[in-house]
Amino acid sequence: MPLRLDIKKKLSARSDRVKSIDIHPSEPWILSALYNGHVYIWNYTTQALVKTFEISDLPVRTAKFIARKQWVVAGADDMNIRVYNYNTMEKIKTFEAHTDYIRCVVVHPTLPYILTSSDDMLIKLWDWDKGWSNTMTFEGHTHYVMTIAINPKDTNTFATASLDRTVKVWGLSSTQPHFTLEGHDKGVNCVEYFVGGEKPYLVSGADDKLVKVWDYQNKSCVQTLEGHTHNVSVVCFHPELPVIVSGSEDGTVRIWHANTYRLEKTLNYGMERVWAIAYLRGSHALALGYDDGTVMLKLGREEPVVSMEQNGKVIWARHNEIFTANVRTTLESGGVPVPDGERLPLSTKELGNCEVYPQTLKHSPNGRTVVVCGDGEYIIYTALAWRNKSFGQGLDFAWAQDSNYAVREGSGRIKTFANFTENKSFKPSYNVEGLFGGTLLGVRGASFIVFYDWEHCRIVRRIDVTTKGVYWSDQGEFLAIATDTGFFILKYNKDAVTEAFESGTPLPDDGIEEAFEVLHEVTERVRTAHWVGDCFLYTSHQNRLNYCVGGEVVTLAHLDRHMYLLGYIPQTNRVYLVDKGMNVVSYTLHISIINYQTAILRKDFAAAQEILPKIPNDHRNRIAHFLESQGLREDALEVSIDPDHRFELAMHLGRLDIAKDIAGTAESEQKWKVLADAAFSATPSQLDLAESCLRQAEDLSGLLLLYTSTGDQAGLTRLAETAKEKGRFNIAFIGYFLLHRLEDCLDLLCSTGRIPEAAFLARTYLPSHVSRIVKLWREDLNTINPKAAEALADPMEYANLFPDLAVALQAEQVFRGGNAALHPASSYTQHKEDLYHNLIEEIKGLTPEELEAAIAKAEARQGRSLSQQAPVQSQPPKQAAPAPAPAPVSSPSPVPAAGRAASPPASPAPASPAPAVPSNRTPAVASPAPTSPSPVSPVASPSPVRSPVMDDEEEEGWGNEEDDQ
Repeated sequence: MPLRLDIKKKLSARSDRVKSIDIHPSEPWILSALYNGHVYIWNYTTQALVKTFEISDLPVRTAKFIARKQWVVAGADDMNIRVYNYNTMEKIKTFEAHTDYIRCVVVHPTLPYILTSSDDMLIKLWDWDKGWSNTMTFEGHTHYVMTIAINPKDTNTFATASLDRTVKVWGLSSTQPHFTLEGHDKGVNCVEYFVGGEKPYLVSGADDKLVKVWDYQNKSCVQTLEGHTHNVSVVCFHPELPVIVSGSEDGTVRIWHANTYRLEKTLNYGMERVWAIAYLRGSHALALGYDDGTVMLKLGREEPVVSMEQNGKVIWARHNEIFTANVRTTLESGGVPVPDGERLPLSTKELGNCEVYPQTLKHSPNGRTVVVCGDGEYIIYTALAWRNKSFGQGLDFAWAQDSNYAVREGSGRIKTFANFTENKSFKPSYNVEGLFGGTLLGVRGASFIVFYDWEHCRIVRRIDVTTKGVYWSDQGEFLAIATDTGFFILKYNKDAVTEAFESGTPLPDDGIEEAFEVLHEVTERVRTAHWVGDCFLYTSHQNRLNYCVGGEVVTLAHLDRHMYLLGYIPQTNRVYLVDKGMNVVSYTLHISIINYQTAILRKDFAAAQEILPKIPNDHRNRIAHFLESQGLREDALEVSIDPDHRFELAMHLGRLDIAKDIAGTAESEQKWKVLADAAFSATPSQLDLAESCLRQAEDLSGLLLLYTSTGDQAGLTRLAETAKEKGRFNIAFIGYFLLHRLEDCLDLLCSTGRIPEAAFLARTYLPSHVSRIVKLWREDLNTINPKAAEALADPMEYANLFPDLAVALQAEQVFRGGNAALHPASSYTQHKEDLYHNLIEEIKGLTPEELEAAIAKAEARQGRSLSQQAPVQSQPPKQAAPAPAPAPVSSPSPVPAAGRAASPPASPAPASPAPAVPSNRTPAVASPAPTSPSPVSPVASPSPVRSPVMDDEEEEGWGNEEDDQ
């Protein structure tokens, strides 16, 4: 069969004529030397032009990377060699190398040498460690020397191609050629060594339109390849694939099989003549230089040709050579355990050779045989001795679950074999694109897949999906179909299929509808996959190692490169993967975890309970998340050992007692807050638990909400004191205010430097304390602005500027006793009208005798209330300074009023009514109504002077009220 050369274009960049091309060994760069005198570096990953070097005004015919020095070396028609640092763009060296156009530059793979060839018919060796001195000159050609190629198997020899129609082979020990290969009728443009194996071959291309393969040991032409219609300008052996690639001035690139010399493919990208080809060792990449630009291709798949059987024996192909190793032996050798993701030190040995170039290699399900496919053939070998068991023609091959197999021939006919003899044969009515083995035979069409039974090749089911891979579980019960966008997990109903076939009724064209049941769909592309029990293990295109159980995807590892799944060995509890360089790594996946998850999916909870003790503790959390995904939160709570996960599960389940224990162990403020919210939301509400949680979380705002909502006077008292100690003055102030402890409110304001606010609070609720607060305000303001301090006056001394001040003092005496008692919030409807009393007007309406009696009654009531209510305090309250006696009302004076800036004498304005509080009751604890008489509005005057220390909007401990509530 033809080689599976899936060709993908990775870069197409238009430019002037490209005369030479090179690929960087580690960076995603292509170097293009242009006929216009420039050199470009393209990034084939981003399609961007990375760097540009302006070499010369004349054509640059050759340029190469010297990666180990971070250089670019270029030769131009001005006969000079130029060397640049491709990172800094600095020119390192310029020297005249030849007396005519420079045709080729090659870099020695290990020594500090470059070789150059020219139209002056010379080849020169340059040593950059010796200041780019010319250490050797090779003479012998009689025409332009077009190309140089260093032998990869013996780097002391090289070959050259010349327009004198010859290929010469040279050594670094002599300036004379070792021998000459003659056979082309016209000038030879290119020559290259075979790098893929042990064949001592050269390939050359010439103006006679031919490509010739030479055996340089026998000095003979092995094969001549005909097909180009113009001069062959460039040719090479691909280092990883068994192909010869040739480019011609006819605009085509032809790909020939390196073993059969059959033309496999012809490429024409419409970019005119082909001038250059470059490849990269260890890669399937191929770069082409055309008249109109640069093209980068990827040939075939880079997936390694490798297979592992269930006991850990790995077999892989490197070109036609077959090697083997055992990963299980490596782990059981008694050495230090290899960490997850680290390369396994495999002991490899050569198993033999393969007659065809291997494109796929696969063990049979029983592990006794191995099939190798390639070159349109398949060969079945014994796995131990590597003996040829069977062979034949075939484009595709698929193993059955019982190690029988099927083959697709070139005509589209499919044959099945049992015990290596043909069993059935049929030709589908559609174009067959591939075969998949397993419990059923899968035949892929253009946009669908058809499953057949192995014994009679009857249609079981057609599924309309573009299939990239089919993976059956070991028991044949589950099936994964991989597509371009993800994969489907299906369940195979064997009994329904058997019943449908035995019924004898005609089946529809698309098969048995009940054959498959779609269980899950996962939108993640699969690279390689393997079933372990009911667990679908796979590597994704995002370079992750995942497994899917019950529709739940779990990531085992993030991979740093493309890795391909070899398989899973239960005895070692490890998953094995390999990269394209045949480096094998492994990751731990305990079989007990897989068995437990399988038992849960099958709802065999008794078996799962028996397996659970075998699972290591460090994997319990993974199991808990799996149980949660299956809706088994109670079981997940029992299994999980992660406090955060257990707390989350307990909250979901409403197990607040367990959540409380976890929060107590974790000492997490956030957990206490979440638990408090849950306690509030519970039915019925668990207020004691909520209070306990808020205390543990030190959530004073939440406690304020709780105590004010429930009318808890003792709790509010404790909260106010605690808030004061912790510097949460906003909450402390609200608490004192709601408890009617106005003196404590004043002291709190003063102790925190908010004396102006204290003065206005006293003027409103405690006029008897105004003199003391004004004095403190003066002292505080005097340290900053003495003039402003002098502008403050005591209302007790200048009562004429504060109408009804004496009445306000009398109201304070009369009504304060009634405010000492606290009423529950439930009595709000009985007291709501008291909020609209005008206390000043009520006092004015009393006769002197009624006023005296009211004051006496209030004092008696206040004494009883204080004896019954002893507020809880963390420290003794501060003693307030005695308030001065009210001054007699006198005529207007030019002295400023208390708390106001100096102003010209003015007649007092009529007092406006102030909000009143109940005359003989207090509001509920939840109501922030004032507890003592409101002040008479002061006379109109300029705005009061504010102390500079209060310029900040928020001081420490006085946050926004919204933040605290």
